Amino acid sequence: MMLSWKQLILLSFIGCLGGELLLQGPVFIREPSNSIFPVGSEDKKITLNCEARGNPSPHYRWQLNGSDINLNMEYRYKLNGGNLVVINPNRNWDTGSYQCFATNSLGTIVSREAKLQFAYLENFKTKMRSTVSVREGQGVVLLCGPPPHSGELSYAWIFNEYPSFVEEDSRRFVSQETGHLYIAKVEPSDVGNYTCVVTSTVTNARVLGSPTPLVLRSDGVMGEYEPKIEVQFPETLPAAKGATVKLECFALGNPVPQINWRRSDGLPFSSKIKLRKFNGVLEIPNFQQEDTGSYECIAENSRGRNVARGRLTYYAKPHWVQLIKDVEIAVEDSLFWECRASGKPKPSYRWLKNGEALVLEERIQIENGALTISNLNVTDSGMFQCIAENKHGLVYSSAELKVVASAPDFSKTPMKKLIQVQVGSMVSLDCKPRASPKPLCSWKKGDMIIQENERISFLKDGGLKIANVTKADVGTYTCTAENQFGKANGTTHLVVTEPTRITLAPSNMDVSVGESVILPCQVQHDPLLDIMFTWYFNGALTDFKKDGSHFEKVGGSSSGDLMIRNIQLKHSGKYVCMVQTGVDSVSSAADLIVRGSPGPPENVKVDEITDTTAQLSWKEGTDNHSPVISYSVQARTPFSVGWQTATTVPEVPPSEVSGGGGSRSELVITWDPVPEELQNGEGFGYVVAFRPLGVTNWIQTVVTSPDTPRYVFRNESIMPFSLYEVKVGVYNNKGEGPFSPVTTVFSAEEEPTIAPSQVSANSLSSSEIEVSWNTIPWKLSNGHLLGYEVRYWNNGEEESSSKVKVAGNETSARLRGLKSNLAYYTAVRAYNSAGAGPFSTTVNATTKKTPPSQPPGNVVWNATDTKVLLNWEQVKATENESEVTGYKVFYRTSSQNNVQVLNTNKTSAELLLPIKEDYIIEVKATTDGGDGASSEQIRIPRITNMDARGSTSAISNVHAVSSYIPVVFFIVNALW
Repeated sequence: MMLSWKQLILLSFIGCLGGELLLQGPVFIREPSNSIFPVGSEDKKITLNCEARGNPSPHYRWQLNGSDINLNMEYRYKLNGGNLVVINPNRNWDTGSYQCFATNSLGTIVSREAKLQFAYLENFKTKMRSTVSVREGQGVVLLCGPPPHSGELSYAWIFNEYPSFVEEDSRRFVSQETGHLYIAKVEPSDVGNYTCVVTSTVTNARVLGSPTPLVLRSDGVMGEYEPKIEVQFPETLPAAKGATVKLECFALGNPVPQINWRRSDGLPFSSKIKLRKFNGVLEIPNFQQEDTGSYECIAENSRGRNVARGRLTYYAKPHWVQLIKDVEIAVEDSLFWECRASGKPKPSYRWLKNGEALVLEERIQIENGALTISNLNVTDSGMFQCIAENKHGLVYSSAELKVVASAPDFSKTPMKKLIQVQVGSMVSLDCKPRASPKPLCSWKKGDMIIQENERISFLKDGGLKIANVTKADVGTYTCTAENQFGKANGTTHLVVTEPTRITLAPSNMDVSVGESVILPCQVQHDPLLDIMFTWYFNGALTDFKKDGSHFEKVGGSSSGDLMIRNIQLKHSGKYVCMVQTGVDSVSSAADLIVRGSPGPPENVKVDEITDTTAQLSWKEGTDNHSPVISYSVQARTPFSVGWQTATTVPEVPPSEVSGGGGSRSELVITWDPVPEELQNGEGFGYVVAFRPLGVTNWIQTVVTSPDTPRYVFRNESIMPFSLYEVKVGVYNNKGEGPFSPVTTVFSAEEEPTIAPSQVSANSLSSSEIEVSWNTIPWKLSNGHLLGYEVRYWNNGEEESSSKVKVAGNETSARLRGLKSNLAYYTAVRAYNSAGAGPFSTTVNATTKKTPPSQPPGNVVWNATDTKVLLNWEQVKATENESEVTGYKVFYRTSSQNNVQVLNTNKTSAELLLPIKEDYIIEVKATTDGGDGASSEQIRIPRITNMDARGSTSAISNVHAVSSYIPVVFFIVNALW
């Protein structure tokens, strides 16, 4: 239905003024598609889809092969919405191309063409087939000749009786193009009846032809001959983009020919190309431009070869590169609509208006698919379709053209009532009333007409731009818009304020989990403006109610400081303080890094398990800004108790690799053996590698015992105390494992070669002799001198000598536990880890006689007002004892362990004992051979009377005599 000029003007005004009625031309939602109807189907109807949206709702009509379908024939057709239902379809009447037309008050559009075809398969004629007689070794072709049909077919052959089908191989081939059976070389087993079976791939119907007997001739066997290609593809074969292309090739010959394929240009086949049916079929899926070209089939046997060639060409139906879109244009303006499509061959274009061919005139032109209409008027409104087509198909693009005419109107696009800007900025005042054609605009500030100058300019869309705004620009601005249909006014009030500035901005911070921080955000702003602070965390607006346990705003009215309490890992990120007024907004950002313990590794899995190894892998977990230094892997085995730290390599090298020492010309290497649970299999041992420091090549040897902790390398070429680099690896029956880290080890030292000098011996007592000497000269390059060994014996029995060792640079040694009054002989030598040096000259000393065995007797004591007096009997030494040289008095309080000693060469002594406690006293004789036997202990009781006395017999029974007189007390520190 076409609208009058006045109706279109009215609709344009309604659209501009009220918007109560939103009109839209038809737009297809669903269009009909090609269909195949299987003849004999139980379903007695077919539906072709068509649905369009629009306002008012569209109505529909259909065409078949360019002629309108009479929808009043209800026994034949039914309209279901926009869908066409064909009742009891008939291949003689209903085959053809269908199109749907959708129409409303704004115009008409036409759907794409949809072809309806009928699939059927008739029976073979019952005519008997002639016998085919061939020689053994000869090739033969048995023809199928399918009956009348429509739709795609597939072919097979029955040998003698169903269900014995002919199996295809390099000698037998069934063409799916012709249906014929090809036997490259007939054998006696091929004799029999052959029946062609034809199947419709649409209806699954199957029909059988008459049997064809195959017999052998009796006049001999066919000799060998070169291949003869009987199945080949066309010289030129067009192939559609995206299609699956199948090329057939088969040859007769004796011997049976071998089939191969190649491209004539020598390029290799792409990986998607498949060879099927013993190379009888070349299949190219998803055919593209690069697959075009000449292909060759080569049939070859021992008698020769033959080649068949064909060229594949590429075609593509049109598809859109640029569609047309709905446009709304004012009267008197011009339209330029361009649609572009690609395809091969290159598409041509034609245009429809409201479902009919567009009529060209002077102001309406089409060039290279582009439509141009100048000096538009409202009658040009309608539904337009651009059609791109080539011989392989066509595509439609639809759009609506609205040509509008109206006076200026600000009701839908009103000017802003208030615009706030800051000093020094640029502001644009919009003036965009709806109007067709475009109006002319003029401006006033108050009652003053505005003229352009260096700061003020008029925009092409009717707006006003003011640069470098000042306080003088404050005021009310009025825009007057006018066209031939009328005019209208709009006003805006301009307010100019000072800019907002952030005076204290947040800064980057680096904190730890659990701390509390404040991110400052303080501003200076125009007092006329309200201010609002907002914070963004990683681009998301902060919700202070939801996150109140951590986030809080602090500070005054001009402050938006953000406090973060008990900060967590999740709080790492970018924080932005946004300050907004009605005129401007400013922001400042800071990065906050929260550091914490690393998270657990992720996706831990066992990738591979063998009889001796388990391969683990994992993904790095979050490091929480604390970079991961290492990973700890724990495992447990039948050998371990609980979880233990495991290494991440298949085999573990020995630990504590060290060495040194040994005898001259030896290099000693030691290590801690690898535990059984880490040996990972049978045949475990060690690979010991060493080399002199600075030498490139390693010397290696194998230690086969898993429990061996050391290896000694002996060689006269080893220099004493030389540095060697050493490493120890592992191996088992599965191969070698890793080596330990390289460490340095000294070779064996050279034993001392000089004896100590100035050796002397001095008897100290009846059981001790002191031996002294001078140190031997020693260089650090010879190693470490460990000390000296003192050898001693008596009565010339050197074979039963004893030894004493002193460490380091000691130059004396005390021999203890000796027999008394006996001559001892001694010699000294130095030693180190390589061994001992020569002994010094022998010296001797005789031990003292033993101390007297008789203790001091009859010890008595007498306490006066100032002292305690002791007396005892003289000790006389026997002939075999050392002479007495004096006496020692040992005394202490009964509550203390500290013993005091008083030496005297008399048989009496005086003691000052001031403390009111019991005292324990004993006396010994002294000699060169040591202290003699001790007297019996005597106890001097706490004295309360002035005078007291006693003796050794009074220890248990003390008699108090006179009063106790205090005396001065002193302590002598001595051994008991």
